[in-house]
Amino acid sequence: MSENKIKEFFKLGEVGNYFFRVFGKPDPDRPSNINIRMMHGINKITILIFLMGIIFWIVKRVIA
Repeated sequence: MSENKIKEFFKLGEVGNYFFRVFGKPDPDRPSNINIRMMHGINKITILIFLMGIIFWIVKRVIA
């Protein structure tokens, strides 16, 4: 398998790029105001709660 096909397989697309942008350092080239910062903060909280819920659900299914 060539390196190009491997990169294509693990390509995350827009959703993955947004995930890394939210949890990464702020990009100085992108506009930033209080509304965008609040939106990203709320999205961080919801993503973390969702992941904790998925982990809890998986653990509950494995143990039970």
